[in-house]
Amino acid sequence: MWDGTHIMTLNNGYHLWTHSENTTGREDLLCLHGGPGDTHEVYERFGLELKSLGITVHTYDQLGSWYSDTPNWRDPQIRKQYLDMEYYISEVEEVRQKLGLEKFYLAGHSWGGLLSMEYALRYPEHLKGLIIISMIDNIADYVTHLKEILNDEFASYQVEYMSDTELRGEYQDPAYRKYIDHMYKEYVNRKQPSKMSHQIDIQSKPVYNTFQGDNEFIINGDLDGWDRSKDIHNIKVPTLLTFGAHETMPLATAQRMQKSIPNSRLVITPNGGHNHMVDNPEVFFTNLRRYFTDIFQGKFGE
Repeated sequence: MWDGTHIMTLNNGYHLWTHSENTTGREDLLCLHGGPGDTHEVYERFGLELKSLGITVHTYDQLGSWYSDTPNWRDPQIRKQYLDMEYYISEVEEVRQKLGLEKFYLAGHSWGGLLSMEYALRYPEHLKGLIIISMIDNIADYVTHLKEILNDEFASYQVEYMSDTELRGEYQDPAYRKYIDHMYKEYVNRKQPSKMSHQIDIQSKPVYNTFQGDNEFIINGDLDGWDRSKDIHNIKVPTLLTFGAHETMPLATAQRMQKSIPNSRLVITPNGGHNHMVDNPEVFFTNLRRYFTDIFQGKFGE
């Protein structure tokens, strides 16, 4: 493997976009993007920021995402086979195998954090460490927190209007979209960097809508009910929990997770939303480099 972009052919015949940087490094970090249905782009700085530590950074776009193959989602059998959490967990393991990673670090952002927890519980023998970025261990706490921040941002009649609009499925209602856009700017992408912008929305809506719903502030897809809170104590590898101070995920749950995972550390990025590696990269990457440095020096957990 050499630095750059590579197209990976899966056993099912589909192709994934992959990218590797610092391939002469002594350690490997595999990064799982969020969404579901987003892309690798929040990880674009990771290779540069971790180069001095000798860390090879691997990113890829999951099946259905913009730069990888898109199956025919109109086919019910294909939807049943691939629009499924079990498929995406198995995809992580196949990517690991095809990249030749025997022992590696795994980072997951949002939905990718969910996948990383699932992977850590199923394949602990392959992990050296785990980095969970802006993801908690159950959906119920997330839903409760969403209601709290909506009530903080809007008057009761506005929250009621949003709820009624959602019940009718009228997600393109202009007033509703205005409220949702406000929430994205406050809690997801606080920095709004132009370099992260596209001329169109490149998120895979079939993937996102199946698991999440219309937007970040509702859950009416297949993720509803997901809960690993009783299992995460079984994650034994050094684990970094990193969250934004002003984001969609409840920090109280993150604090409880830090107590549940035996060898873990919780860090909070000030003025950071759900994408806090973009909102405040200086703090985020300082915390990330310290995680690796402390592990290499045998100081993590002290």
